[in-house]
Amino acid sequence: MKRLLTLLTALTLTACATESSLWGVQPTPTARIPSATVPASQTPTLTNSGPTEAFVPTGTFTLAPAPTNSVPTQTLVQVATPNPLDPPIQYKAQSGDSLAAVAARFGVDQQEIASLKNLPAGGLIDPGTLLIVPDRIETEKTPNVMVMPDSEVIFSASATAFDVAGFIAESGGFLAGYQQWLTTPGWTSGTDVLKQLTRDNSANPRLMLALLEYESGWVYGGTPTDMFREKYPMGYQIQDDDQGLYKQLQWAVNQLFEGYYGWRMGTLTELTFPNGESLRLAPELNAGTVAIQYFFSRQRNRAEWARILDPNSASGFPAYYKEMFGNPWERSRSVEPIFQPGLTQPALALPFEPDEQWNFTNGPHGAWGRIGPLAAIDFAPASDHKGCDVSGLWATASAPGLVVRSDSGVVMLDLDGDGDEQTGWNLLYLHIAKAGRVAAGAWVKTGSHIGHPSCEGGASTGRHLHFARKYNGEWIIADSALPFVLSGWTVHAGAVYAGASQGTLTRGDGLVTADPYGQSWSVIIRMPDE
Repeated sequence: MKRLLTLLTALTLTACATESSLWGVQPTPTARIPSATVPASQTPTLTNSGPTEAFVPTGTFTLAPAPTNSVPTQTLVQVATPNPLDPPIQYKAQSGDSLAAVAARFGVDQQEIASLKNLPAGGLIDPGTLLIVPDRIETEKTPNVMVMPDSEVIFSASATAFDVAGFIAESGGFLAGYQQWLTTPGWTSGTDVLKQLTRDNSANPRLMLALLEYESGWVYGGTPTDMFREKYPMGYQIQDDDQGLYKQLQWAVNQLFEGYYGWRMGTLTELTFPNGESLRLAPELNAGTVAIQYFFSRQRNRAEWARILDPNSASGFPAYYKEMFGNPWERSRSVEPIFQPGLTQPALALPFEPDEQWNFTNGPHGAWGRIGPLAAIDFAPASDHKGCDVSGLWATASAPGLVVRSDSGVVMLDLDGDGDEQTGWNLLYLHIAKAGRVAAGAWVKTGSHIGHPSCEGGASTGRHLHFARKYNGEWIIADSALPFVLSGWTVHAGAVYAGASQGTLTRGDGLVTADPYGQSWSVIIRMPDE
């Protein structure tokens, strides 16, 4: 084995600036789609008029005894007998549900959730599985109305063929002629800003265009709705020297993903409005709907929020979205469920060569940027000096696949080889230097060279590899029901301090703890047979 090198500083990725705002309640703009008719604003009583997939709780349910000859094939939870004093809710598991997340949304213990099927203590529950859950939420809840499919929030396969540039040009609005100065590429068109940001964040471009038009009239109108919306098209007020479309769209993506992935993980169970009023989220909702609800709760009072989300209102966002892009639920049928029954992560190796010392420098953190779904981890190559020069060591392919993107510090490896990073498993390698970087279109094997770690692509304070997983366009949280396992090492989240996530890697009795300074406890070496 090669001699271990001196451990030196390897700091973490900070791709997004710190975000602060002066919250204010902004009026909802008048709809500007040419064919839309917009009635006067009113606060409606919402009814459940969502898609047929929405599950409406009714009545009570008595469990039949399980067959005596059934043999579980996985670790199961102990199912409790429902308390007759707590009329249960019948809930059909949705794609991406885990037992822990469902329990958190319903406010019950995992052991209180019953089913006729075996439920995994870890891992994903198969979509459509009937769960019997005690009805314990006594506070007022949001309406149980699904307004947006999951596949319309993330950059799913339903948006792969969507012509962003063509749509913006044909719309002929303010966005079509907009340009912004960005540090790396220089003057950039509004079209390219939106395309780059949605691609990098894996956010659906249709949704971002609809929100931009709904909030400011940038897409169809020749001028924004007012001077405030010209400066801050998403209504997020920041410093005058930090204006521009990119920051506004990034803020919007962050809010959507806070709702989407927070609901997916069970860490978000209520909304808080600008005046401090809170409202419990109906536990039967899907992640896409919660993303929209969360976004509009950030800058609207509750009455205005309710009007915007009313699916029966011609001035509401669901009707507006349908007017722009057609019925999203019909489009979703071709790509959902996002997670198929029995899905597991394919075998992945540590993303560097055997017998080379690397350091685990950052546990689960934002997939793209400082804020976002905690899907990424960082590894830094050992060196005798710190800094942002290019490392001589190689980042390598963790599995066989097709390189579908190789530019601006990014390599995207498509494991199903269909050439579409919106389908199947994909691996993100970030901060890969241009010199020696594998070319797009190359087919690689496990262990093939991807490129050299550097600071290229995004903001970085030291050479390292930022590494994350996607499945069907959705970032996969590193410490989740789909564990991030590399050469048998499993990633676990840890405490966050000074912008870094401690995190750990475990394998049997082995423990590696993330450290941004490359201390001895963060050292990890891939063995030749891994």
